[in-house]
Amino acid sequence: MRDPDIPPLSLRADPRLPSSPGFWRSALRGPWFTSVLGLVLLVGITVLFVTGLVSYAAYNPNLSPVNDKTPDKGILGFYLFSWPTGPHWLYRLNQGVHVTLGVTLIPVLLAKLWSVVPRLFTLPPARSLTHALERISLLLLVGGGLFEFVTGVLNVQLDYVFPGSFYRLHFYGAWVFFAAFTAHAVLKLPMALRNLRQLREERDDLVTPRPAEPTVSRRGALWFVGGGSLLLFATTVGQSFDGPLRRTALLAPHGAGDPGSGPNGFQINKTAAYAGITPAQTGEDAWRLVVTGRTGTVRLSRAQLAELPLHSAALPIACVEGWSTSDQWWRGVRLRDLAALVGYEDDPPDVFVESLQQRGSFRKAALRANQVADPRSLLALYVNGEELSPDHGHPARIIVPAAPGVLNTKWVARLTFGDL
Repeated sequence: MRDPDIPPLSLRADPRLPSSPGFWRSALRGPWFTSVLGLVLLVGITVLFVTGLVSYAAYNPNLSPVNDKTPDKGILGFYLFSWPTGPHWLYRLNQGVHVTLGVTLIPVLLAKLWSVVPRLFTLPPARSLTHALERISLLLLVGGGLFEFVTGVLNVQLDYVFPGSFYRLHFYGAWVFFAAFTAHAVLKLPMALRNLRQLREERDDLVTPRPAEPTVSRRGALWFVGGGSLLLFATTVGQSFDGPLRRTALLAPHGAGDPGSGPNGFQINKTAAYAGITPAQTGEDAWRLVVTGRTGTVRLSRAQLAELPLHSAALPIACVEGWSTSDQWWRGVRLRDLAALVGYEDDPPDVFVESLQQRGSFRKAALRANQVADPRSLLALYVNGEELSPDHGHPARIIVPAAPGVLNTKWVARLTFGDL
């Protein structure tokens, strides 16, 4: 009597069915090829996961609800810490590595999935409890990997087509994917290292019993995958630099509008028009900065702000999409001096920032006390020796060292100092 756990011979042997080893005829597939790709992904995805967590911590989500896009994260927020202000290029480096590496690894991921696709059709689906757990982890690994890379690329391209918040989807998807990835790595790493050390490849279920005539060697295929990764790297990495190299970043976002030339001619994401900002709101007669704190509230026009002691700082703008600018020369009033106006002379606290922006994320944001206290943290009125343009936040914007771009609020209307 046939064992019910073993599929009929016709399903396992018929070369017309994907459940048959003979269906997959590429001679490239095998444990050595798969192991090389797996070890590259082991290093690369670990770096992606760590830089992703660091990026999330940079938002200071445990400071204020307005900064926290995953309020139900529970113990998954165990790694959160107060984000520092130095070095001032910290977020620029972290996010540039995260996005550029993620795009660069796409050919490696696709090649790895191609190399193991026969295992997705193996029958029976589960031969034992251990095998069933391995198959479940494989499904989570494949599904999670595709989900993370696809949503990440769409976000980088500024295509917000997700059925919800990108932050939440990407955050929880990363934890599911990396948990499956870790389990898979623990199970497969010893075998992968053994396969790489062996001069002659051992046969397994990835080696087809009826190989087709190869058109390229396995090493040639690896060179092809590496070339694809190098091409994606070359067309992405320029997003982290200004000048001619930025024009080579064909796959990176170039902002929501043409920044033009001159002192304000550097990349932008949200234009004044997109944010609903009109000249009637930002004119000298209409706009006032409202500053509230321990001793009450003061209202300052832009002319009055310009009469306060002004300071300068050379700082970049760095966004979660991976793009950044070189250091721009900002000039304005230090946040800690504005805190002193409302009763915080020696101990500047957290600050809650509100923008004139009518729609979109981070119309409101919170900054920690250490960010307020840093002498380079400014309510900027000028950039590169000229008044801010409307698209760069005129009449005034926040600029803080090492902070994500969305926390450098533009079109600031109100500052509320105090413990949040």
